[in-house]
Amino acid sequence: MDAHTVDWSALRAPAVGEATGLRERRKRATRQMLIGTATEMFLEHGFDNVTVAEIAEVCEVSPTTVFNYFPTKESLVLDLPDDLLAALRAALAESGTTPLEGMVRILAGELDNLTSWLEAQDDKAWAAEAAQRFETMVRDTPALQAYHRNMLQQMTAAACEVLADRAGLDPRDPEPQIAAAALLGLWSVQVNSTRKYLDGRRSPAQVRDAVTAEVRRAAHLLETGLAAFALDA
Repeated sequence: MDAHTVDWSALRAPAVGEATGLRERRKRATRQMLIGTATEMFLEHGFDNVTVAEIAEVCEVSPTTVFNYFPTKESLVLDLPDDLLAALRAALAESGTTPLEGMVRILAGELDNLTSWLEAQDDKAWAAEAAQRFETMVRDTPALQAYHRNMLQQMTAAACEVLADRAGLDPRDPEPQIAAAALLGLWSVQVNSTRKYLDGRRSPAQVRDAVTAEVRRAAHLLETGLAAFALDA
């Protein structure tokens, strides 16, 4: 793989554990091939201008095979793995830590995944530009934006259930609802901060430090509350 080839699957939530057995390794390889091929085609031609049938043809598989791995066209670009949702639930439910600490830890893991990928690239400036092109595609494609909002809604609903259980409340009560929305708001802060600092000039470590600092600023506001925020002088 040359320096200007992106393993797009590595920028998604990493799979947990090693693939065991030939069948599992083949499934993982097929999944990576579908993600990589689809993403490159979407970036080159536009998400709306590429069909699943065309992706299948390039990958030399049937459209049914593509849908066996990815239920929708959008999930070829974005998905919410069960592993990530389970990790979110566990982090927010962990005794001895606050939900805020758990959320920050989940975000740190996602950021480490990105910066570790950047560290592994020979041409880090080009890799940063490739990641920016990916984020721009997601931001500028209505179908992907809608899919992304749905993912955040799923995570917020899961967080709401966990927070309600910890507090002995009903998930329909206002406290777990607003707490879950605020915690998942940190995810958007991290995405926006990453776009800002992933400029090709900063090293992966500098990107990590800058994004982490902004997430912690936002987390501090949640920790201390809004009472003193933006008060009139």
